[in-house]
Amino acid sequence: MKEQEAFERIASSRLIAGMRGQFGPDLALAVCEVLIQEGITNFEFTLNSEKPVEAMTRVKQEFSASACVGMGTVLSVSAAQEVLDAGADFVVSPAFQAHVVQHVMARDVLVAPGVITPSECLAASELGVRMLKIFPIGSLGIGYFKALRGPLDEIAFLCNGGINAENTREFLAAGAVACGLAGWLTGSGDMPLTTIRERARQLRNIVAELEAKRSN
Repeated sequence: MKEQEAFERIASSRLIAGMRGQFGPDLALAVCEVLIQEGITNFEFTLNSEKPVEAMTRVKQEFSASACVGMGTVLSVSAAQEVLDAGADFVVSPAFQAHVVQHVMARDVLVAPGVITPSECLAASELGVRMLKIFPIGSLGIGYFKALRGPLDEIAFLCNGGINAENTREFLAAGAVACGLAGWLTGSGDMPLTTIRERARQLRNIVAELEAKRSN
């Protein structure tokens, strides 16, 4: 998937479901199936999880027509190359490393490096990065996000780190392009699928409410 398409899919749905922990291929398929049924179709696996590349590949094979599937916690060029070769639709990192970003961008794949300060935001933006992961924004709160975005409102921010239903509403209403949720939405591999379904439905209702307000 090219950078533009991945960006549009994420910006359109405004949600990314993350899976960090014991999400082997079989569980990953089950979780993603539930999420897709509830309207969440963007998935981020993480390299510090159980068999992440295999899980990502299986989900892409099973749901290729309806899912945008990427990899997070990508901390080196070699890791980026591995996940790109495996077909990652986007790449996410908790940090901004220019050499990693440039390697991914050279393949015309969406990359969202982690930033938290204005200087990091501008440095990444000047490289042509399309979406910045502001991380860990959940613990810093909506006040910090509003203050940061005030002078940087042309940057597309993905809010990530400590995100739940309540602050998803706040961050999206304050101008975030999307929010990424892992622990609250999917747990670490032992959350019941019924709970994941309920929380996914709650998130989709929040997005629908915000979209309705914006169109009025």
